[in-house]
Amino acid sequence: MSKSSIWVKDIQGDMLKLASPSFIKIGIISICGLVLGVMIGKYDPFYGAMAGGAAVLALLIILRQDEAALVLVLTVHLYFDWYWGLSLGAQLLELALLFYYYYAHSERLPWILPPALWLWLAFVLLAILPSLHGIILTDTLNYYFNIFFGSLTIYWLGVLIGRDTVNVRRAFQFLALLGTLVAIHTIIETLTGIFLFATTRYDAYFATVSYYELATTTIQRAGSFLINPDSNGGFFGIMMFLPLCLFVESSSFFGKLCYLVQAFLMLVALLFTYSTGGWLAAGVGAVGFVIFACPTRYRVMMPLIAASIVIAIVVCFPTQVNLQIQHALAPTEAALRTSAWQTGIQVIRAFPLLGIGVGRYVYFERADPYRVLGQYIPLAHPHNSYIEIGALAGIPIMLVFLALLIYTCWLSIRTWMRADRRTRMLLGGGLATIVSLSANSMVANAWTLIPLAAIGWFILGVMSSPLLANSRGVKTT
Repeated sequence: MSKSSIWVKDIQGDMLKLASPSFIKIGIISICGLVLGVMIGKYDPFYGAMAGGAAVLALLIILRQDEAALVLVLTVHLYFDWYWGLSLGAQLLELALLFYYYYAHSERLPWILPPALWLWLAFVLLAILPSLHGIILTDTLNYYFNIFFGSLTIYWLGVLIGRDTVNVRRAFQFLALLGTLVAIHTIIETLTGIFLFATTRYDAYFATVSYYELATTTIQRAGSFLINPDSNGGFFGIMMFLPLCLFVESSSFFGKLCYLVQAFLMLVALLFTYSTGGWLAAGVGAVGFVIFACPTRYRVMMPLIAASIVIAIVVCFPTQVNLQIQHALAPTEAALRTSAWQTGIQVIRAFPLLGIGVGRYVYFERADPYRVLGQYIPLAHPHNSYIEIGALAGIPIMLVFLALLIYTCWLSIRTWMRADRRTRMLLGGGLATIVSLSANSMVANAWTLIPLAAIGWFILGVMSSPLLANSRGVKTT
């Protein structure tokens, strides 16, 4: 059989998958929610978006499209809670979903407790003490319920839906779709100056922070819904490995092409953020991807594909590449980051047990007396998530956080080691994502940035689920 005939059969198979009852249900649900949102959005965009999203989420839950529902909750984290400033909307949805999954559990859809629950409880309960001396109650509650308590809830939900390789694949597909949509939004924002789905409630605020100019130029860095270009760059440096693992795991030509396009769009969007930390995370994650996700035959092909993509970006966007290199090599960038770490360490030394208090704005005010000379401007965080947790909540919480991260990663790696070849490709992409997120947290606040932290803990929950470890495709010996 010729290669062209095989490709035609692959495309026909992909079309049949798109016509499957599952995809048809999700399509109908999305259309219904969109129509409802547009109708209400004529009067108020915020309530229109909320109504449409609520309708879609309710129907997804009723029809047990769990992976799509959970990624929609992560979208609420990003768009409503972070961009709109709703703060705790996704957290309430996560609690409601946990209660629903408990009362609706069955033999096919079991209910289990997350691994190392005692360690999670220690993390959540010990964080209450430093939360008692924040600055603003709403700010403290936002940080505590999203970074500490919320990490447990989204991780638990990931554990519950990580039942089989099929569930993992679907979760990664929807996450890759979310990353692609944000990438398209970022590219449109950069090329046209139009910010789609912009809020009207915080125009004055977002006008000052949505764009950051490169030094000595008028070039704008795109922040999209994450507002800060460094956060947006970290997002793409993390998310790009999901379509890549789906690319190597997919057996169809059409699927591989779609996933490769998704990864390319995220790389272009990453370029438009001019984020050095984002590129660093992508580079470290790429090493993890080769180790965990690439079978032998792809270890030669992937560098060639990566080189082709890099050449295409250099040819299409030479000015942006040159500016990115200049920005990365600027001496003030590295000096400010290392000074920010030194200030954070000084704060930890002064408040080793309970920190200076929990919140997004606490560090900006209370860390200033301990600022080193090299940090010539006040900062809202020490540009390192691990130091940030220690400075805000104390060394005990920081150690518990590291223990949780190491333990859940070990569970995920153990499942990866026992999996068959194809499942390893899939789980390897998730591991590369966590490697990238953890690396980005060394130079930015990735593990303590609410949207990125939620995505990271969700992926770890899916991959470290005991249900997945005992499923088909994973050896139980």
